[in-house]
Amino acid sequence: MIPGPFLLYLGHSDDPVAIKTSRGLAEFRREDCVGEFRHDDCPLTLGLPRMGVVEAAMARARTLVLGIASAGGQLGPDLVEDAAAALAAGMNVAAGLHERLRNEPRLVAMAAERGLQLFDVRDPPGDLSVGKGYPRAGRRLLTVGTDCSVGKMYSTLALTRALKTRGVAADFRATGQTGILIAGEGIPVDAVVSDFISGAIEQLAPARDDGGWDLIEGQGSLFHPSFAGVSLGLLHGAQPEALVLCDEPGRAHMRGIPGRPTPGLAETLERNLEAARVTSPGVRAVGICLNTSGLDRDEALRLCARTEDELGLPCTNPVAFGVEAIIDRLLCVEPSAPATIASR
Repeated sequence: MIPGPFLLYLGHSDDPVAIKTSRGLAEFRREDCVGEFRHDDCPLTLGLPRMGVVEAAMARARTLVLGIASAGGQLGPDLVEDAAAALAAGMNVAAGLHERLRNEPRLVAMAAERGLQLFDVRDPPGDLSVGKGYPRAGRRLLTVGTDCSVGKMYSTLALTRALKTRGVAADFRATGQTGILIAGEGIPVDAVVSDFISGAIEQLAPARDDGGWDLIEGQGSLFHPSFAGVSLGLLHGAQPEALVLCDEPGRAHMRGIPGRPTPGLAETLERNLEAARVTSPGVRAVGICLNTSGLDRDEALRLCARTEDELGLPCTNPVAFGVEAIIDRLLCVEPSAPATIASR
């Protein structure tokens, strides 16, 4: 477990999506966050007190969380300098980047000298097996998306909370760095060797017989040329009984690929259902979650209503409007129901 309280890192970021890990912690573990660290050229904020590392250490912050997604997951010079400053101030450092803190000799030496720790969140377990796809007990929901960073983690967490509120046993199964930091455990699926992705998810959400649900955080998109392999492995390993599709309306193109348009909702849903049937023949869709943060409330409600009418599935912004209609649909799902997109 990474010791809190946390100082959340924004650094020089000017892309709201790039700070999604820090934002997720501020949203779902705000009580564990004492402040945010950002340079003068950073126009973003999480609404937390702005602090330097010395000030944060005096406020009893124990760990600087480098909660940003840099290009290629690299630990650039700026991050190394800021991490070193945090260590000098007496804080541990955590990161979920592909480039590991433990591979930076300067940081390793400073942490050892001061009795501090470096936490590389994107380390998968070393005992993974290849997936088998055999049927296993339990009820599982997987969030899928039209693109990366469209709200799959937020939707999965909201659905988990809603089930628990109704007295249903439910566990959030984290598959990305932000989710793992929030949950305190999980498997960073994009750091798993491709042959072991489906097996990793079988291990993350094993058979259960208590009638409860495993809600598995989706990653990437079947339509994204960079990350579709992770998305497909998740679908096969999850063996989901239910899918929830996530989307951010109005995106000009697939994230990181100008000129490549995002797919339509109906097409995305059908392709995900088709792929999921390989290991879960009875899978079906139970709802749509839209990230409508760029729209005003009335416009967002109208869009959700139109989408619901077009696809015949409950549609909502899980943060703004809740997920009760999706939970209603989910709890009526029978495992033997045929996989289909409902239509009107």
